[in-house]
Amino acid sequence: MAEIIQRDGTWAFDGTTVRITPGLHRSVPLFRQTYGEIAVPLEAVASIVFEPERKRGRLRMRLREGADPLLQATGGRLPDPADPYRLTVDIDRAGAAEYVAEEIRRALLLDQISKEPTKAYLLPGPPVPVSVRSSDGTVSFDGVQVRIDWSDTSERVKRATGPRIINVGDLVQVEWLPNSGYEDGFLRFVTRETVFSKLPPEKDPYALDLWGSARRDLLTALVATAVTARLPHPSAHPGIADPTDRPQLAASVPPPADHHDVLLRRLRELGELHRDGVLTDEEFAMTKAVVLRSF
Repeated sequence: MAEIIQRDGTWAFDGTTVRITPGLHRSVPLFRQTYGEIAVPLEAVASIVFEPERKRGRLRMRLREGADPLLQATGGRLPDPADPYRLTVDIDRAGAAEYVAEEIRRALLLDQISKEPTKAYLLPGPPVPVSVRSSDGTVSFDGVQVRIDWSDTSERVKRATGPRIINVGDLVQVEWLPNSGYEDGFLRFVTRETVFSKLPPEKDPYALDLWGSARRDLLTALVATAVTARLPHPSAHPGIADPTDRPQLAASVPPPADHHDVLLRRLRELGELHRDGVLTDEEFAMTKAVVLRSF
């Protein structure tokens, strides 16, 4: 067993798996503590290196492309402190860090692990159900459906469309950009019907606009990862289907009376937003279509 224990966390390698456990120190980002322990199978590892510096060094592990839904969902945009594959090492533990890195490199060589992209995810991502409260609302995922409940501070156009419920089977991809504290981020769920949408995140009823606490909003990457893990692997190259190329919808059942009242109220609210100039013609048409599909 090769192991190194630091304030930021613990890395342990038993010959087949690198077990990464976040530290409990208050300096460890909330995202790392919430994501929890990660068991990385050796076949998911592309390389590992220890980078010594004057006072501290860093262990950095690079995974094979396509092995981890977290890396796929975040696209390398996680801040360094929140990156689970980066460990800050005190200089007096540099020898232990070098030993861990060398043991993993030796195992990669002996097992002849390929560095080529994987054909399937080798890590499962976070467990479900998962729910995160962000600056724009609460997003939840149960493994089958994504649900967004807007906050009181969300744009009127979003609140007018009501809660958003999206089936995994309707999704094409998930787009995520963190809130840096200087620039807003977003979490967008792209469906076949919205793939060509140009609505900004603050008005898009399929997107969360991340503008509040960067520390809390970073947790939306948990949902992005959990959903990504259940979408077709990128190696499948499904492409973006023509949104008009879909099965004919079955005849709809007339909604109950209370649903009809809600529908009329939301359509009136959208009409007012359009007349007041809050929504452009294109934005009004899209959000109106969203409301009608919801009912």
